[in-house]
Amino acid sequence: MNKIVSLVLTTLSLTTVVGFQAHQRLHASDTQPVAIQFKGAVGDIDFRCGESYRLGSDPMMATPADFRFYVSDVELIDAAGNAVPVTLEQDGKWQYQNVALLDFEDKTGACANGTAETRDRITGTVPVGDYEGLRFTLGVPFDLNHADATLAPSPLNLTAMWWNWRGGYKFVRIDLETGNMAASASETKREGGHGSHGDGHSGHGDAHQAGGAGFSIHLGSTGCQAAADSQQPTACSNPNRATVTFEDFDPAEHVVAADLAALVSDNDLMANAPNTAVGCMSAPDDGDCQGILHNFGLAFGAQATPGQAFFRVDDR
Repeated sequence: MNKIVSLVLTTLSLTTVVGFQAHQRLHASDTQPVAIQFKGAVGDIDFRCGESYRLGSDPMMATPADFRFYVSDVELIDAAGNAVPVTLEQDGKWQYQNVALLDFEDKTGACANGTAETRDRITGTVPVGDYEGLRFTLGVPFDLNHADATLAPSPLNLTAMWWNWRGGYKFVRIDLETGNMAASASETKREGGHGSHGDGHSGHGDAHQAGGAGFSIHLGSTGCQAAADSQQPTACSNPNRATVTFEDFDPAEHVVAADLAALVSDNDLMANAPNTAVGCMSAPDDGDCQGILHNFGLAFGAQATPGQAFFRVDDR
């Protein structure tokens, strides 16, 4: 009798294990891996630290010192127009929850204050299917945006990409050395810490002060109301998250190019609006931000964007 019971239990156990393994295989077959390639570009040229490029509405030589940004809520679009979320690989370094960091600087040349490692792709899985489009958000979602970067998981632990609790993260950080104006290394290092936020309405004044050096583009939320910089806001009047959609995109054949030349095409990089931070710190009243925000696909005050120009689709 005991032998029969033992045999039955063994059979049931094996059946359970086999069934679980079959379920795992079936579940795995419901998804497919996806890698979405990005690249830094300056017009038709691939971006490289240490190179100088002719940039701006009145073209002049500029040397990039930083080039990185966060994207979130990545989706592929199927033939019926349905947006299907990409489940990001949780790699412990470049991707966390639904946020990914793209980093084109490599700590060489003028990019000495950056990081040696670079990242040019988003990896994850999607349900098995045929997809023909791509959608993503440039920026960090509100629920992850207002936290302490010194305690956050990677890639949200880069203080160089963070203002403070109230302001949140710099969704985009692009720093340029321009003409006879060299970006201040001491200011760049200082900004990598907590910095200061300004008044919550006029943008972030924690980069280079007017009359300083270089041209910086730091996109982030403004108008975030809280009693102090060290407190989380309940909302921001200017979220400054841009949704980017490409109706024709095949991850196997295409790459998303982030074009620095297109981003600054409406700006004279040697000019700066009076009494504002050098470049664009996302302030809604800084005239230097008008072209920048429009090219990100964002409104500038009451002026709607004519359409984003920063990203485009290239063949691999």
